[in-house]
Amino acid sequence: MQITFYKYQGAGNDFILIDNRSNIVNSIDKQSVAKLCDRRFGIGGDGLMLLENEAGFDFKMVYYNADGNEGSMCGNGGRCIVAFAKHLGIIQSTTKFLATDGVHHAKISDAGNWVSLQMIDVANIDTDGEAYVLNTGSPHYVKLTANLDIKDVYNEGYAIRNNPTYKQDGINVNFVERNGEGYFVRTFERGVENETYACGTGVTAVALAMAKHNLQIGTIATPIKVLGGDLNIRFDHDGEKFSNIFLEGPAELVFKGEAAI
Repeated sequence: MQITFYKYQGAGNDFILIDNRSNIVNSIDKQSVAKLCDRRFGIGGDGLMLLENEAGFDFKMVYYNADGNEGSMCGNGGRCIVAFAKHLGIIQSTTKFLATDGVHHAKISDAGNWVSLQMIDVANIDTDGEAYVLNTGSPHYVKLTANLDIKDVYNEGYAIRNNPTYKQDGINVNFVERNGEGYFVRTFERGVENETYACGTGVTAVALAMAKHNLQIGTIATPIKVLGGDLNIRFDHDGEKFSNIFLEGPAELVFKGEAAI
C-alpha cells in the first residue's frame, strides 16, 4: 500500500508523520516501522508518528520508536506533530491533544515553526549514585560530566541503558555539562539504540534534575544546547513538585513523499 508521509525535524530529532484520520493505516507491524525509519533502506527517522482522530481532542499522537516498537512520550515528536496539525489545518495557534502519557497542551507560532509544548508534571526524582533518574513521559538517567564534546556517548550510554538495573525496560541516558546560563546535553535514546541529535523528554529531565541539583525554587527557564540546535525548558518548582513544564523549540517540515508500507 502506498501512503503519503511528511518528514519533520525538531532540533535535529527527525520523524516520519502520517495523517491517519481516515484510518488508512489500520495496522502497522514492527518490521515495517523499522524499515521506514532505516536511514539506508527507508525514509530515515528517529521515530514514526500517526496523527489520528480522538473524541474531545484536536488529535491523538501515536508514536513508534525507530526499532518498530510503540514508544513512550517523545517531546520533540510532540512538538513536530503540533506543527504537522497546523500544516493540515486542524489547529491554528493552540491545541489540546492526547498522547500515550496523557493530555498535552501546546502553542505554535503564526509561522508554524516554533512550538511550546506542555509536559506532564513531575514529583519524583531519584538518584543512582551521582546520577538522577526521573520520568518526564519517558524514563531518563541524567549524569553531569566534563568534556562532553569528546565523550563516547554511544558506548557509555549503551552500557548504562543495558546494565542489570535498566536492561529490561530500558532508559534514556543523558550526559550534561554546564554551558553558560544553561547546559549542553547529549543523549543515548532507547528505541533508537543510538545517540540522537536531540531528545525532548531528555532535555526536560535534565532541566528538572539540574534545578534539584542546584536547589532552585520558583519559576525557572533553562536554555539547553543539543547537537541539533537550541531548546528551552521553563517550569515552576515549589521544592517538592515540578509543574507548568514547557518544552520549547523549532519544529520544521523537511519534505513530503510517498512510500510503500
